Amino acid sequence: MLRIVPGKRRSRRGSVAVEFALVSPILILMLIGMIVYGGWFWLAHSVQSLAYESARASLGGLDAAERRQLALDFVAARGPQIGVPVSASSVAVTSDNQVVQVSINYDVSNHPIMALRALTVAPPQNINREAVVRLGGY
Repeated sequence: MLRIVPGKRRSRRGSVAVEFALVSPILILMLIGMIVYGGWFWLAHSVQSLAYESARASLGGLDAAERRQLALDFVAARGPQIGVPVSASSVAVTSDNQVVQVSINYDVSNHPIMALRALTVAPPQNINREAVVRLGGY
């Protein structure tokens, strides 16, 4: 049994520093994971939005070739503005008499937000998104 003699209390001055030293690495790794995955989800949403918008922009074309060119031009113009450079992405546009389908594959391995991925469980290297828009009718 431990008895505390009045006037002879034990000092607890270093206990907070020791607890912080034990918990801080886990906290820092969790924060890095939130930054990396938050950035990856932001990029995935941007790629999906770019696919939808380019598919809608292609609706003004009169034939399949013109719709394809309109979609590619939209991706080239709007992609860098929202953080999806054309140099790191591949775009495929297919069109027939009923639908226009735009598929975008974006390689995120060289994006600055992914520099921290080695410190956590890394998200996928490629973001693949597609959008399909009907050409009138139901």
